[in-house]
Amino acid sequence: MKDLDFPLFETKSEVYKKFNLTDQKQRQEYFEYKGGPEIKKIREYLQNNTFIAYFMGKKSSGKGTYAKMLAEVVDKDKIAHFSIGDMIRSFDEVIKDAEQRKEVEEFLKVNYRGFLNLDDIMKSWDNRSTKTLLPTELILALAKREISKLGRKAIFIDGFPRDLDQVSYALFFRDLVDYRDDPDLFILIDVPTTVIDERIKFRMICPVCQTSRNLKLLATKNVEYDPSAGSGQAKFHLICDNSACPSVLAGKAERMVTKEGDEQGIAPIKERLDKDEMLIKEAYKLQGIPKVLLRNSIPADKTKEITDDYEITPEFVYNFNKESGKVEITEKPWEFLDDQGTASNSLMPPPVVVSLIKQLVKALDL
Repeated sequence: MKDLDFPLFETKSEVYKKFNLTDQKQRQEYFEYKGGPEIKKIREYLQNNTFIAYFMGKKSSGKGTYAKMLAEVVDKDKIAHFSIGDMIRSFDEVIKDAEQRKEVEEFLKVNYRGFLNLDDIMKSWDNRSTKTLLPTELILALAKREISKLGRKAIFIDGFPRDLDQVSYALFFRDLVDYRDDPDLFILIDVPTTVIDERIKFRMICPVCQTSRNLKLLATKNVEYDPSAGSGQAKFHLICDNSACPSVLAGKAERMVTKEGDEQGIAPIKERLDKDEMLIKEAYKLQGIPKVLLRNSIPADKTKEITDDYEITPEFVYNFNKESGKVEITEKPWEFLDDQGTASNSLMPPPVVVSLIKQLVKALDL
């Protein structure tokens, strides 16, 4: 990210041991191998303590993935990922139900403190555009309501702050949700625009179970070749391999499809990405709160020096073998130009989470 210094984090092991990071069991072994002592410290800390972490990164930067993977590694019962966006979307449905709407209104009458009339807010919510930002005071009140249901856990808040005036609110947010004695920190994520663009452009969705994969960056076990595809159309197609998918269970695994609009990449969300970057830069400058700095990518000329080969995001290359009638899949390190024009490689999520784990230990002074 321009103008910000996100240090390179070394995950290369002294004794090389290869893990399949897409396999949950091997991924767990990987985390114990790369960060066992630090994981133990966090587990022990969470027995009697909690913290609030504000995840800040551009849209599609992996906030949810990192938070959920950390919970998987440390303790699912002690860590919660709380998405402000998901909360707001859920309330869009809640207020359509008369009984639930009444309950929300009663809660807000007691807990909402703001300059806008509550009745007017509720009326305008009925016709709210997804691009319309709700008042910060309303978001805080709703967040208090939902977080109170989580119990006493370490909370990773995704989507707040989401505007410049909200950055300072983070300083007293923990007081609002009754985490008064617990530390808080910012987790800032640096992801090159190219990475987000290709994550979107090559994203594929199963039409039955909605499992997401990526034709270029996260292939399924089975790939089909379509010789009749015209110019500009995809000739290779991912076949859903989610073992819980109804189509897979029925023995008729579905061909994954492109979500409408994904072919445009970041173009429709460019303004949002620019704003996200501005917010990260503001949070980076804020004094008095620890910061965890996560990098999604590293310069290609540093890759072998600081990472193990299996930690780099692979690019999948397909070839149809006419003799066998099968699709052959090969992998190579995915290389691209970052926002500064530097040839770079992207990291798989687990090594980023290793960095998160080790920086958390320092930020919490464990």
